[in-house]
Amino acid sequence: MSQTEVDTDRLGNQRLAYGLARIGLGLNIALHGLVRLPNLTGFAAGMRDSFGQSPLPPSLVYAVSLAIPVAEALVGVLLLVGVKVRSVLVAGTLMMLLLIGGACSAQNWNAASIQMIYLGFYVVLIATVHLDHLSLDAWRRGGAPASGTQP
Repeated sequence: MSQTEVDTDRLGNQRLAYGLARIGLGLNIALHGLVRLPNLTGFAAGMRDSFGQSPLPPSLVYAVSLAIPVAEALVGVLLLVGVKVRSVLVAGTLMMLLLIGGACSAQNWNAASIQMIYLGFYVVLIATVHLDHLSLDAWRRGGAPASGTQP
């Protein structure tokens, strides 16, 4: 096998790995939101109650908790299909930062630790967005490798 063939094969494997990781994260985050949507007010009330020892105002916790499942569903579905991948990854990262801040304010270190893993996943996907090839974005580009920017 020539060096060019090896490089092409390696790039193909990297693109496949990136696509599968993006799809996996998208599915996970989408389902986080979608399963909460039917009981949105119950979810928000539960979050407000779980933040009882937090310095955050209960009304703020409730309001943000109404938005979280919607944001998760939207970010997840867009990642799953690969639309505006870089922008959506940044939005997901910001969402994780919000969740980490909330978990830490409630001293819920287990939740914060899990959210740090999600944060790491998001930033690795952002750092390797040039490998995006299995997405609607790539299809609209004609299958060309991502430039790292969104049109």
